[in-house]
Amino acid sequence: MNNKYRNHYCGKLTEADLGKTVKVAGWVENIRDHGGVIFLDVRDETGIIQVVSNDDHIFDGLTRESTVTLEGIIRKRDEETYNSKILTGTIEILIEAIEVLGKAKNELPFEIITSTSVNEEVRLKYRYLDMRNKKVHDNIKFRSEILKFLRNKMDDLHFTEIQTPILTASSPEGARDFIVPSRKFHGKFYALPQAPQIFKELLMVGGFDRYYQIAPCFRDEDCRADRTLEFYQLDFEMAFVEEEDVYNIGEEIFYDLFTHFSDRKVSPKPFKRIAYKEAMLKYGTDKPDLRNPLIITDVSAIFKESEFKPFKGTTVRAIKVDNLAGKSNSWFNEVVDYAKTIGMPGIGYLSYLEDGTFKGPIDKFLTEAERKDLIDTCALKPNGVVFFIADRKPDIASKQAGLIRTELGKRLDLIDPNVYEFCIINDMPLFEYNEEEGKYDFGHNPFSMPQGGAKAYDGPIEDILAYQFDFVCNGFEMSSGAVRNHDLNLLMKGFNLVGYTEEIVKDKFQSLYTAFQYGVPPHAGMAPGLDRIIMLLRDEPNLREVQAFPPNVSGQDNMMGSPSEVSEQQLREVHIKIR
Repeated sequence: MNNKYRNHYCGKLTEADLGKTVKVAGWVENIRDHGGVIFLDVRDETGIIQVVSNDDHIFDGLTRESTVTLEGIIRKRDEETYNSKILTGTIEILIEAIEVLGKAKNELPFEIITSTSVNEEVRLKYRYLDMRNKKVHDNIKFRSEILKFLRNKMDDLHFTEIQTPILTASSPEGARDFIVPSRKFHGKFYALPQAPQIFKELLMVGGFDRYYQIAPCFRDEDCRADRTLEFYQLDFEMAFVEEEDVYNIGEEIFYDLFTHFSDRKVSPKPFKRIAYKEAMLKYGTDKPDLRNPLIITDVSAIFKESEFKPFKGTTVRAIKVDNLAGKSNSWFNEVVDYAKTIGMPGIGYLSYLEDGTFKGPIDKFLTEAERKDLIDTCALKPNGVVFFIADRKPDIASKQAGLIRTELGKRLDLIDPNVYEFCIINDMPLFEYNEEEGKYDFGHNPFSMPQGGAKAYDGPIEDILAYQFDFVCNGFEMSSGAVRNHDLNLLMKGFNLVGYTEEIVKDKFQSLYTAFQYGVPPHAGMAPGLDRIIMLLRDEPNLREVQAFPPNVSGQDNMMGSPSEVSEQQLREVHIKIR
């Protein structure tokens, strides 16, 4: 680097440069007047260098966070002023000349060095200042390293990178579309892709053997910690493969990526495979955190004819925790209070004491046979405690049991923060019942192959499983994938079961419907979520910390002022009237 602004980077200067005249450029992080000797800390992307001057007026009018270029001689600091916190802590620049390139206002919205502790709304409004914070800046730089690694990895695995359109057609793929009105075609709309699902299948029809891209995806859904309106995924698809082939590629990508970028322990390959039904029973979720050793047990049969009315004839789940009986009443009361926050009336529990008796709020309602069955079914040991979650709806009982399991794992410090525990959830139901609409619909997307092919449709709809799977790590869904249904007749059977006629399918998925009549290879793939990967590797609480310009949790971008109103003329051009 050698131009009119700089010939060295601030953080790259070393004692090897002593005596050299150097020129650096960057931001003024700090100004300190020590009575006749003035110090600047100047920062660029590589680090900080201290600058010193004996001229009281050379920095007149200079403000923090202004950009400057300056020239001076590298000299050694006095040993008692060494700063071990920065790479250049033993040297400084004795300034000869300075030029202010961009002056900053006197008052900053927040202190750059502590910006991550500031209210998020303010941080995102002034994101360009927030990015100057080293932690935030390093997150974005880290993201670049992840993308570089993945592109190299996919190249090594012989995948071809292909970009698919951003403006496409709206299709019912499970989430709400962002729609874009057409100026040229009156009353018609484009949509932003929820994912490149249809395009990647068409690439397989087009004869590409292995495709991938770093794909932007758009879903008009409420934001949360691990979901934003716009996100990116490593989208890939392969022709002439089976489910196990995708597992192998996915395991290699995740294992190599996480072992390369983290010192934490990573699950060895192959990752543990867990059927969806088993996951919902044992962990209460299809995104289990396997670092938590607690297991949920179904004890409904024990209480089928119980005299205890809250348990009788309902779905009852139990969570056994060893060596917990000595906890105070206040500790158990806190668990009860948490249960109320997730919609439970409270939570029943029993302590199994050393003398073989039980103690707890519901002990008096149980028979000796029920107590014995609990000991056997839950493998209870003396000083153990069993917690109960009951509901007449099995899915609610499962969900609440999963939340209680997670809460107990946190309260008891059972979750190892130094581990990335992966698993694959498979054998997912192809259809799920929508209570609001009173009918079955596709559980995830309509394009997954049913297990058993055409014979799958001979049995009850709720028993039909798909060759569909999720890669899960530490309680987060990291990737969804599937073997695609490449048989048009079989695809239509699935659509017909949930009320889609052939005409609707032709209209909503016209490209796929037509293309599948011209020779389709069996194909399968998956799409790891890049934002979640980076969030986990950086140990951040939400996706917004690893995206350059995210919206806030409400989906607004207060920095750019979006969503915003547009002019009447713009509305007229796209034939839109606001109601």
